[in-house]
Amino acid sequence: MAIDTILLAVGPMDTVRAEELAETALEVAEPLDATVVIGHAFTEDEYEEIRADLGFDERVDEVDPDEVAARRSPVGDLEKRFSEAGVDYEVRGALGDVASKVVDMAIDVDADRMVVGGRRRSPAEKAVLGSVSQEIILQAPCPVTYFRDLDVME
Repeated sequence: MAIDTILLAVGPMDTVRAEELAETALEVAEPLDATVVIGHAFTEDEYEEIRADLGFDERVDEVDPDEVAARRSPVGDLEKRFSEAGVDYEVRGALGDVASKVVDMAIDVDADRMVVGGRRRSPAEKAVLGSVSQEIILQAPCPVTYFRDLDVME
């Protein structure tokens, strides 16, 4: 199976590990000349909280998720890293349930591989609060590389 497209799913908490996530994606993308899709899904509540900071006057039903994603952290850092490495990339955004939107994004871009970051949580925390990365892994349409950062807590 050829790897042409890698979906790197990120969220605002991934800012602290953006370099490591980029390196993880680049380990596969560079030698295979694959395209990296930087995917950032966010909920309507998250959008409403940050829309003024991003300079958007539109309400959530008028928003272009790709445009919001391009302006959210850590996307800019990742774009710079992929550009410096000479790897083709694009930015995709999605609005709604984060886990299901990331899986939908992987299907839409026909991802051959996904890279997802996660945080350390106890089993009790996962049971009560859920785990977005776990849902993505369980529903993914392709193999997933899980980057676990032990220093980042949710």
